[in-house]
Amino acid sequence: MELSNKKAYYEYFFEVKYTAGIVLAGTEIKSLRLGKASFNDSYCLFNRGELYVKSLHISEYSFGTYTNHEPLQERKLLLTKRELRKLETKSREKGYSIIPLRIFISDKGLAKMEIGLGKGKKIYDKRETIKERENDRDVKRKYGL
Repeated sequence: MELSNKKAYYEYFFEVKYTAGIVLAGTEIKSLRLGKASFNDSYCLFNRGELYVKSLHISEYSFGTYTNHEPLQERKLLLTKRELRKLETKSREKGYSIIPLRIFISDKGLAKMEIGLGKGKKIYDKRETIKERENDRDVKRKYGL
């Protein structure tokens, strides 16, 4: 199971990518395994030296009872202290954001999130991205790749 944030690659240039663990409740991991999550406008921010992801929507588990989770709650990301310090200093610079790129289940069965330190694209950069994508699509169609 893997969910990716395709819109993020259109909106940002990514310099560095990290793989972080996510602190989840029992019903959240069950919903994730079913692929019931959405990245719409999600982002990461620091709070007292810890990294949290906001606006990540994980749907309520359909078989959950009163123990079900809030779909849009903040979720803590787990990284090493050194990685957190690097990300925090870089994200304070103008134009940089920390964006969730994909969620996946590791080989050990743990939920992981790939995050990227991105700088926003300008309009002309976005047009260039669209042009490259269309050219790649045409080449694949022409040569059957």
